Amino acid sequence: MFKRYKSLSSERKRELFFQGFPRSTVRNELKSFHTLSRFVLSSGPLRATPAVKRSKTTHFEIEILDAQTRRQICIVDKMTQTSTIHDVKQKFHKTCPKWHPSRIGLQLECGGHFLKDDITIKTMAASSIVTLYFTDLGHQVSWITVFLAEYTGPLLLYLLFYMRISYIYDKKESSRRLRHPVIHLACFCHCIHYIRHLLETLFVHKVSGGHTPLKNLVKGCAFYWGFTCWIAYYINHPRYTPPSFGYRQITVSAINFLICEAGNHFINVMLAHPNHTGYNACFPSPSYNPFTWLFFLVSCPNYTYEIGSWISFAVMTQTLPVGIFTLLMSIQMSLWARKKHKFYLRKFNSCMHRKSAIIPFIL
Repeated sequence: MFKRYKSLSSERKRELFFQGFPRSTVRNELKSFHTLSRFVLSSGPLRATPAVKRSKTTHFEIEILDAQTRRQICIVDKMTQTSTIHDVKQKFHKTCPKWHPSRIGLQLECGGHFLKDDITIKTMAASSIVTLYFTDLGHQVSWITVFLAEYTGPLLLYLLFYMRISYIYDKKESSRRLRHPVIHLACFCHCIHYIRHLLETLFVHKVSGGHTPLKNLVKGCAFYWGFTCWIAYYINHPRYTPPSFGYRQITVSAINFLICEAGNHFINVMLAHPNHTGYNACFPSPSYNPFTWLFFLVSCPNYTYEIGSWISFAVMTQTLPVGIFTLLMSIQMSLWARKKHKFYLRKFNSCMHRKSAIIPFIL
């Protein structure tokens, strides 16, 4: 009797609680609540969302002044620490389109060295504002254009003289006199020399993407083209006299010329593709190729082979213009070699003992 009363009272309370709600709605809500409770309990404790760390980037303002008048040209802003001088030149060109990036020369102080394109802002910034001085470098040309022009001209000009065009030599005199074999050999050697230079410029040498003033192109072309015309005029002249010691002198000189040309090529290939022995920066070491063994004696064997080629050509042709050209080239390459040798001594001191710059045991 008591249990029956208790069950009736509980049913009465339940009816009072759910009064005004349909039974189907109540059942669905109970099932949903039960499912949600199980999901929350199984998910474990709530984890706090990690705070996103925002890195503070330092920006610099580059004030660019005219190196002569000290007047402000523009301000290049929003430059980061990793930005380079190349990036500054690109933004400067967008602000002042009349100056191409190749014409822009930037200095930390007036009269100082021009900053290289790979220098970063953080290496020279003492504060958030950096002052640079601008100099217009004039019309610029790429280095590969300079090399191609310097080597293409002599190749074509020599062939014009070799064909003995009528407006250069007397036609009757040219037809009367037979050409000595050394004239054909000299043309072959001269063409081989400059064809090698052209192919190495295009496919071997890692020519930098930098530029040089237009006047350097003019000076280089005037030097190479002018001497080529002078040399070719003498060698291909109808009255040209062959070497004093005849074919023996020609043969020995021609063989030595070809050896030097081959050695120069192999050295240039090795300099363009050095062998890395565990570390990137290493002085080129000789390989099994005997043409590279000159590295044991000198630090710039490519210049040694180049001078050897021209000395052989001068002995083979026995002409004064070739001798003068060889002398001037030897002086210039000796200066380049000594400059490189000093650089190698600073960088690879342990590898440079008992080595000369260009001539073994002498220079």
